[in-house]
Amino acid sequence: MTIAFTGKAGVSTFRAIAIKGAIKLYRDHGIKASRNYTPKNMIAAASEITGKVLKPRDYTGAIAALEAWIAENGAQHDPVNA
Repeated sequence: MTIAFTGKAGVSTFRAIAIKGAIKLYRDHGIKASRNYTPKNMIAAASEITGKVLKPRDYTGAIAALEAWIAENGAQHDPVNA
């Protein structure tokens, strides 16, 4: 079974999940997911998605805010070829 997120809500959900994973990777191991994923850019993206003001390098707060946003606003996945 394949899972797909569709539409604008799906794109926003995927973006939030990707940023959350990148922040965890950086926080736990010091590895950037890509050259563009600087700590400043990741926190700015998390702030933009969640609408919350986050302090610089508040990785744990950003992850918590993204998890709350995903739980509240995230698109429900649609099973494809179920």
